[in-house]
Amino acid sequence: MPTVEFSSVPAEFFPPFEVMPAVAEPVPCVFCSPHSGRTYPAQFLSQSRLDPKSLRKSEDCFVDRLFAGVTALGAPLISARFPRAYLDLNREPYELDPELVADPLPAHANSQSIRVAGGLGTVARVVADGEDIYSDRLSLAHVLDRINTLYFPFHAELTALIEATRRRFGYAVLIDCHSMPSAAMAPSGGPRPDIVIGDRFGSSCDARLTRLLRDGFAARGYDVQLNRPYAGGFITEHNGRPGRGVHAVQIEINRGLYLDERSLTETSGFPTLRADLMAIAANVFATLPQLFEHAAAAE
Repeated sequence: MPTVEFSSVPAEFFPPFEVMPAVAEPVPCVFCSPHSGRTYPAQFLSQSRLDPKSLRKSEDCFVDRLFAGVTALGAPLISARFPRAYLDLNREPYELDPELVADPLPAHANSQSIRVAGGLGTVARVVADGEDIYSDRLSLAHVLDRINTLYFPFHAELTALIEATRRRFGYAVLIDCHSMPSAAMAPSGGPRPDIVIGDRFGSSCDARLTRLLRDGFAARGYDVQLNRPYAGGFITEHNGRPGRGVHAVQIEINRGLYLDERSLTETSGFPTLRADLMAIAANVFATLPQLFEHAAAAE
């Protein structure tokens, strides 16, 4: 397969993220939507063998809109502007795919992860249903350009938001927001639960926070599962340090609750789900001091 060279990351991806600041009394939470970017510049489309609708199969469609109301409750929301099919922020920085990258990989690259094996590394080789994104391989220089100009600035800003929150309150809670297809991709795959809460099997946040979220969704009639099939990706694992006062949890939302998955348009369930998410968030914000402030003051 020949190598194809590209001059730069598309100008439409700058700035690479948007931060919606809190517009109410601050709370000790930061919200993150790394996969809801829906800008598909002509330059990227010319690189891909897929049409925009096929590329959007990897997108956490409108998740940023679902959670935008948290800013009125006191929490900032950071969201990517570029799509997951272009660069995946929920991976290690160098999960690089030797089947996609034409040049020898650097020694620090992780080319052996399960995610890379499935074609879903930091720069994905396939979209969510397994279709190849590119007809040609990419140069290492171009892949590293994406990582250096988009990935690292996003994560630096996310780290800064978390650290500012931790300094202010003595602790911080990161809620990483995602969506999942309503049914598993496998031919025998059945329906998914409404909500999957991932805390890296108890390692990324205090168990009381996980229970608080689980009970909040369950009380509103949602089918909730913990850590299966999603325990939380790189963002949750990397940032969740309960011993240092940073608690991270991932929320996966079944797209069938709010989205027509064929047309990628909001359904009548969107406002109901959004209202429920804000009610659950408000309850979490009100309860956090009881969970963590005494422990933070004792440190």
